[in-house]
Amino acid sequence: MDDDSRIKLVVMGISYSPLQSDAFALFLAQENGPYRMSIVVGKSEAQSIAIQIERIVTPRPITHDLFCTLAHAFMIELEEVFIYKYEDGSFYSQMTYSNGERTVQIDARTSDAVAVAMRMNAPIYTTREVLLAAGTKFERHESNNDDDVAETVEDLMQVGYDDMDIDQLRAEMNRCIENDDFEEAAKINEIIKKRSHE
Repeated sequence: MDDDSRIKLVVMGISYSPLQSDAFALFLAQENGPYRMSIVVGKSEAQSIAIQIERIVTPRPITHDLFCTLAHAFMIELEEVFIYKYEDGSFYSQMTYSNGERTVQIDARTSDAVAVAMRMNAPIYTTREVLLAAGTKFERHESNNDDDVAETVEDLMQVGYDDMDIDQLRAEMNRCIENDDFEEAAKINEIIKKRSHE
């Protein structure tokens, strides 16, 4: 895939997921563009990303720190993270590593890939297709000050089931079922039924 088809993303922040209990939302923004998207991540990954955002120094290295230390020890650099697919409510990511002589690509959970990319100062990219399928377009272009970023994260948290199409709702319902959140799954199922009869 050529560079023109890739869109650079920046990390905006972490918050409680508005769509799933006991989970967090990672907010990514299109660099110099109007699109924003959220990715549901687990508690430990959210904690790791939040630690890096806040530049907190932990007394002992956590898993993502250890991974980066190991890579640096063997002079391996993370060249990029590429979120290349969004399907059935899940994001698929690839990490490209190089030691100067050999380049390898490995699949990774998006939350892990972002946590490591932040520590190794590696760029994060996605495709226009992913951004259109999973992102939300905001008309205004926010500046980089903390108040504007916080406001945008708050706006994204308000993007709920009303903004999802039927396929996205089904994917979210299936994810809730997999996590034994049957109450939320039932709620989504009712919305799907209502939409189907409209």
